[in-house]
Amino acid sequence: MWIVKLALKRPYTFVVLAILILVFGGLAIVRTPTDIFPNIDIPVVSIIWNYNGLDPQNISDRIVSITERNLTTTVDNIAHIESQSLYGIAVVKVFFQPTVSIDKAIAQITANSQTQLRQLPLGTTPPLIITYSASTVPILQLGLSGKGMAEQQLNDYGLNFIRPRLVTVEGAAVPYPYGGKQRQVQVDLNTAALQSKGLSALDIVNGIAAQNLILPTGTSKIGAKEYNVDISNAAPQTIEQLNRIPIKTIGTTTTYIGDVAWVRDGFPPQTNVVRINGQRATLLTVQKNGKASTLNIIAGIKGLLPQIKQTVPPALEIKSLADQSIFVKSAIQGVVKEASIAACLTGLMILLFLGSWRSTLIIAVSIPLAILTSIIALSALGETINIMTLGGLALAVGILVDDATVEIENINRNIAMGKEVEHAILDGAQQIAVPAFVATLAICIVFVPMFLLSGVARYLFVPLGEAVVFAMLASYLLSRTVVPTMPSICCAAMSTTPPIPRPPAILSSACRFVLKKHSNAFANITVDFWNAAFITVAFS
Repeated sequence: MWIVKLALKRPYTFVVLAILILVFGGLAIVRTPTDIFPNIDIPVVSIIWNYNGLDPQNISDRIVSITERNLTTTVDNIAHIESQSLYGIAVVKVFFQPTVSIDKAIAQITANSQTQLRQLPLGTTPPLIITYSASTVPILQLGLSGKGMAEQQLNDYGLNFIRPRLVTVEGAAVPYPYGGKQRQVQVDLNTAALQSKGLSALDIVNGIAAQNLILPTGTSKIGAKEYNVDISNAAPQTIEQLNRIPIKTIGTTTTYIGDVAWVRDGFPPQTNVVRINGQRATLLTVQKNGKASTLNIIAGIKGLLPQIKQTVPPALEIKSLADQSIFVKSAIQGVVKEASIAACLTGLMILLFLGSWRSTLIIAVSIPLAILTSIIALSALGETINIMTLGGLALAVGILVDDATVEIENINRNIAMGKEVEHAILDGAQQIAVPAFVATLAICIVFVPMFLLSGVARYLFVPLGEAVVFAMLASYLLSRTVVPTMPSICCAAMSTTPPIPRPPAILSSACRFVLKKHSNAFANITVDFWNAAFITVAFS
């Protein structure tokens, strides 16, 4: 009751509060990330070991088992561990408790992996440690193709030129490209020529290692100037220079690599193939990383493509093959459309039953204010705008009108009893305060079990429950503040302004005459709409 008195005493304060809700609600809609589903933040860290040539059994016995034993000794809050041993690769997934600090977990795993290297087979390199998230899903696929371009070129441009530019978009993660052939300089040996020269494959390896060097050359000061020294034969820059590397000298005869082998721009055995319109191509997959907006990531990627195309050959075509933003936009538009239809039908029903366009306008104002308040609260909690939150808001639209409708109807009833406006507002608010509060809590309690869920279900359904609960609580508070204030302001304005001109009686009579033979009730509603429109024009 006290809050209603405060609202009537300081009406413009709550009008400003409503305006602030509109402003901050609009900012929250613009700045809150947009996605299909809420973020599923399951703390998982993946440890990837590489040891080329080692079979899966040895990978499991000599790397994975030692890793699992050390992790359970030095890393805290582990829920369970999953591992997979492949040929030359070991993948260990560490699942943590929901309350764990993922940064601390990564630091502990990194420290454990570095100290573990001495226990592993000689030559084992440090592992790749990455954070796994269920929200890291492919959102965009780019196909690279071009007539006259080899698969090595497509893979090389995708890996070394296009991919580094795409990862600069906030929230984008771009793995290595699929398809194509990885560019690799290969040496094809001529065994007959090697035997005739008395050489072996090891001589070729040693010759390349001795001649293909990266040496710090420094500078040389001559007179008043200092010059950079460059040894041109330290590291060959072209395939032809590699073919001219000397292998062995006998007397005055020098044997070069080109005499017993052939160095070429080749590729290792191809393990996957990508085709676009029947032609060999390369596929770049863009994944969503973290809590960034799917729409913002895809918009940023598409904004970079025109700049990237200027730095690659004109024959290289970059096509969007799978765009997740299309589905996100259509899903969100569908939910917003259904919510808008529900709001319009709700307003129409209120107009039919209350028979007052002013009361309908007051109730219609409270609906978006409650929804915007819920969006502000969701944004403050770090939630995104997704199907679940929008579905919760769409579900709440029909319920949001209850508090405001009961409030307005009871105020109108008290005014009809002959009470003064302020007295009618106070009595009407007091009479329904407890029932309205209990009804609001009864609806909110329905969604409380969602907060007791765990796992993936919790991440999916808790935002839906939060959207409904926040909207319902905001609706009740608005029915105690803004809704009682608006009739008071309207009555004060009507008492201080000149009489509002009514529409010509002949037009109202014409409307009634045209619609009388169909439905008298429908004719009265139409005239009410006409009166409302005419009054609006008169005010403007």
